[in-house]
Amino acid sequence: QVQLAASGGGSVQAGGSLRLSCAASRYTYVSGYMGGFRNMGWFRQAPGKKREGVAAKNNVGGTRYADSVKGRFTISEDNNKNTLYLQMNSLKPEDTAMYYCAADPYSDNVSLNPDDFGYWGQGTQVTVSS
Repeated sequence: QVQLAASGGGSVQAGGSLRLSCAASRYTYVSGYMGGFRNMGWFRQAPGKKREGVAAKNNVGGTRYADSVKGRFTISEDNNKNTLYLQMNSLKPEDTAMYYCAADPYSDNVSLNPDDFGYWGQGTQVTVSS
């Protein structure tokens, strides 16, 4: 059974940093990027707002970031640990949201569209105060 476990959220002041982690179980018995997934991403959802893509990375090194986080957030992974990271620097109050990691085992496209991801973690809360 596929499981994605996100952690690392918390409360910080504006300008601070957090690193989120997402431990992924293996999708299939085929070894490879992140346990068999081909695209992984971070998403967030603030109260009353739609879920939005923050950053994504595929199995050949392609990355994509939302304009609002470019230059501040960095997505990376440790393939040996099947763990995805999101380093968040220079945090702003508008970054406050529940953050989710997601995985797609089918496509190499680096997508920020939540509809392209079939597997989701449970979310970790990030709160940035001014």
